[in-house]
Amino acid sequence: MTTLDPSILDKLLEGINPSDPQSLFSDAGLFGQLKKALAERMLQAELNHHLERQHGATTPSRNHKNGSSKKTVLTTETRLALDIPRDRDGSFEPQLIAKHQRRLPGFDDKVISLYARGLPVREIQGHLTELYGLEVSPDLISTITGEIMDEVLEWQNRPLEPMYPLVFFDALRVKIRDEGSVKNKAVYLALGVQPDGTKEILGIWIEQTEGAKFWLRVMTELKNRGVGDILIAVVDGLKGFPEAISVAFPQTQIQTCIVHMIRNSLDYVGWKDRKAVAAELKTIYRATTEAEAAAALEAFSVNPWGLKYPSIAPIWRRHWQEVIPFFVYPLEVRKIIYTTNAIESLNMQVRKVIKNRGHFPNDEAALKLIYLALRNITKKWKMPPITWRAAKTQFAILFGERFTDSV
Repeated sequence: MTTLDPSILDKLLEGINPSDPQSLFSDAGLFGQLKKALAERMLQAELNHHLERQHGATTPSRNHKNGSSKKTVLTTETRLALDIPRDRDGSFEPQLIAKHQRRLPGFDDKVISLYARGLPVREIQGHLTELYGLEVSPDLISTITGEIMDEVLEWQNRPLEPMYPLVFFDALRVKIRDEGSVKNKAVYLALGVQPDGTKEILGIWIEQTEGAKFWLRVMTELKNRGVGDILIAVVDGLKGFPEAISVAFPQTQIQTCIVHMIRNSLDYVGWKDRKAVAAELKTIYRATTEAEAAAALEAFSVNPWGLKYPSIAPIWRRHWQEVIPFFVYPLEVRKIIYTTNAIESLNMQVRKVIKNRGHFPNDEAALKLIYLALRNITKKWKMPPITWRAAKTQFAILFGERFTDSV
């Protein structure tokens, strides 16, 4: 980066009143004038270079400068009225500001950043007006945010890793207008953990009702994008999921989320009793072996709490086949698959972004905002903790070459 000569800065600041911020920071002040002057100087330099190339050609050109035209463009903070230089034969195509470009680099990023934080179009419009005095139409904001869909489609179809030791599947509910009425649709997220422990969002899927047909489509999509194997899939009672994944990935072990099991159980319990019942349930999921866990479940079903709340034991029995894989794993792996907290935390952050929306006008609008929210969230993700390094050894022992061939 070139360092400005202090004498140049002194010259620029001559006559500037330091007690009057407007003389420096306003559109008509020094900063505004510098933006305009620098942009126009760069455009003139582009035209000079264009003409020099033409004049140096084998057949010299008679093209030359031909005045300028007025054009107003949006910057991140203001409208900028520029004189765009022209050439006689109209062959000059400026790169800084293209012929039909009305926004300088950075403006779209600011709008998308506001949108990604959950601000509706009208609020973004008011924000730009209040802070920067920019009168921007809702249609322009919608156009800018709409252009993100190309990026969404490219991301949703990108190639994936050939093997994921863990994939967490979960859903959040979003209100979306569909066929003239607002419906409560499920937005499904898949969070994959790569062999080195790095987390990755595999995709976003919106469906009004879940079932084996829907999940088979999701599994087929993952296979088509390069996924050859999933060692453990952690889910929370998604309807039709076990059947679909057994078709696409027959070796995958399905593990229900233990924390979801506890929450579902406590839904039947009064507030005053929840702490005591939760303590009793620990004897089930903290058991050392499957047999010990089964005995603890039977003991719970006939103890005072199990008799007071008879709906709880049947919940565990219905999902027992998805609970018991948990007891095969060593402690290092149990700590990781104990809960879908990884994806629940993700969902919670997404909900914070979409909570200001009453509903979305269509699936695309919901997909667009959720993608942008996830993009911001995943930027902050760090490398995996020490816990994963300890678990890798256990995965190698449990799954052998299915794991080690991808490390």
